[in-house]
Amino acid sequence: MSINKYSPFPIYYQIQEWIKQKIEAGEWKSGDKIPSENELCDTFDVSRMTIRQAINNLVEQGYLYRKRGIGTFVQLPKVEQRLQGMTGFTEDMKARGMKPSSALLSFELVSASARVADKLHLEDGASVYEVRRIRLADDEPIAFETTYLSPLVVKEINEDILQNSLYEHLEQKLGYKLLRATQTIEAAVAAEEEAPHLHISKRAPVLVVEQTSYAEDDVPLEYVKCIYRGDRYKFITNISRQK
Repeated sequence: MSINKYSPFPIYYQIQEWIKQKIEAGEWKSGDKIPSENELCDTFDVSRMTIRQAINNLVEQGYLYRKRGIGTFVQLPKVEQRLQGMTGFTEDMKARGMKPSSALLSFELVSASARVADKLHLEDGASVYEVRRIRLADDEPIAFETTYLSPLVVKEINEDILQNSLYEHLEQKLGYKLLRATQTIEAAVAAEEEAPHLHISKRAPVLVVEQTSYAEDDVPLEYVKCIYRGDRYKFITNISRQK
């Protein structure tokens, strides 16, 4: 490709769009390593700063990702989750043909904050289980999850259960029927605590999902705060116009 130096579009933008076309046309596939900055400089006869700006933009947009000391690669497709129906992370990943797993960071009894107590219908300061996990798909970290459970409601829980599907334990072992959930989703940037666990930089874009799940008689079973990588996850919903 030749650069049009008389175009109203900046040179870095033209290079950026050329790379995007390669990806969208399938010439460069997920996981492929793209040419180095030096190679692209030679290809387009431009400065390294120009190439770096184009690549930085595509990293921010989720088309590319870097491996320090190795190079720049085409990003894997985002994991999609539909907002219809109530499913857990394990179920979602299996439905997509991906291998779900969890890395347990901590599992302990703590005093419920006012917010957690309100979500679980408990007194402030009541004892709750706090479970912090990294959720992985095909061994890649996707989400940093913090779950709160009342020991009065969710019993017989241990680390082995938390390495797998909590929903399976609630339904098949404890006999609860998950009926509904309330959920909020908002955009944010990664904090210093979760960024290293998710293999992203501090202040990288993330999606923060908070959910309270209920069984019969509106018994709250769990309150979860989940921080998803913005470059690897997206939510899809179908909407219709109300008449």
